[in-house]
Amino acid sequence: MGEVNSYWAQWSAYLPLAVAAAMVLLGPLWAVTRHAVTLVHEAGHAIAAVATGRRLTGIRLHSDTSGLTLSRGKPRGPGMVLTAAAGFLAPSLLGLAGALLIASGQLRMLLWGAVALIVAMVPFIRNVFGLLVLVICGSAVGIVAYYGSPTLQLHFAYTGIWLLLFGNLHTIVEAARTRSGRSDLDQLRSLSHLPRLLWVILLVAVAVGTGVLAWRAQYLG
Repeated sequence: MGEVNSYWAQWSAYLPLAVAAAMVLLGPLWAVTRHAVTLVHEAGHAIAAVATGRRLTGIRLHSDTSGLTLSRGKPRGPGMVLTAAAGFLAPSLLGLAGALLIASGQLRMLLWGAVALIVAMVPFIRNVFGLLVLVICGSAVGIVAYYGSPTLQLHFAYTGIWLLLFGNLHTIVEAARTRSGRSDLDQLRSLSHLPRLLWVILLVAVAVGTGVLAWRAQYLG
């Protein structure tokens, strides 16, 4: 921990934070980088579905940055609620896990673990654009993991971590403002009979809380 925090005491420590914020807050960049957040969002649905005994049947990633994960099983119950909620939980939890792995000296495990997750999603992708997103993201992480210097790997990993943390909060706020009746928030309200606003508050609390913990692991731990 001491060695990591000594490195991040330099001014360059805040470059990943600034780059990730720009990727989320600048519209033209967000239109591209949101695909990575959607990828993790759908991975969260998929992992939760399998973990709760549902049968994963397919994942789609669309050019408008939306996504869809399909699974078979009981249409209601705790498993379905967890599966629906996992999309908005996964990017924040993965971002925090990444920060903790780096703080414990497991940077390469983080990078190759990300590659493994992307590869594991390939058999379930059901559209060409989704496959293209996986190939681009997986190749980018794999190239940095294999060829990148330790400094490049560290900056790349932290930029990705903060992209997930900032980006997930952004998508929750966007979903809260959308009243399509078909969003994850609408599904959670229907499945749990809890108010939509309560789900928004809970998910925002998780997103902010994981961000604070990731900050402490990176800069203060």
